[in-house]
Amino acid sequence: MTTMTETNVTVQVHQVFIRATPEAIWDAITKPEFTRDYLYGTRVEYDLRPGGAFRSISGDSDEVLVDGEVIEADPPSKLVQTWRFLYDPELTAEGARRVTWEIEPGDGGVTKLTAIHELDGAPKTAEHVSGGWTYILSGLKTLLETGKPLAG
Repeated sequence: MTTMTETNVTVQVHQVFIRATPEAIWDAITKPEFTRDYLYGTRVEYDLRPGGAFRSISGDSDEVLVDGEVIEADPPSKLVQTWRFLYDPELTAEGARRVTWEIEPGDGGVTKLTAIHELDGAPKTAEHVSGGWTYILSGLKTLLETGKPLAG
């Protein structure tokens, strides 16, 4: 007798091309003075070494909304981290998930940014972030190319 087990495997991959250097994109991802303008008004804190802490903090208070850990930091090419939502108990219960940022220089001053969010076994988190990454990457692109936030 053969039995099959269904597994819930979800990976979201989002890409955007940005007229900016890899270094500028790296800074936009890892520095709070940029993230507040495209990451829902939050500021980030990174300890950019393996095992270092990551936090995304509300712009209106000091509430930590997302936390995680840096797994790999290779500026300005790749950042691998975990990401765990803290503001919703159902999302928090699904635990931390891996997010990988890949930054690849291209021709003519255009750089490809890929965000990979591994969501195995986290259906509520997968649903929650389904439209968020498109908005975040669009905001990051707009900010770097125009100097102005997408919204606001």
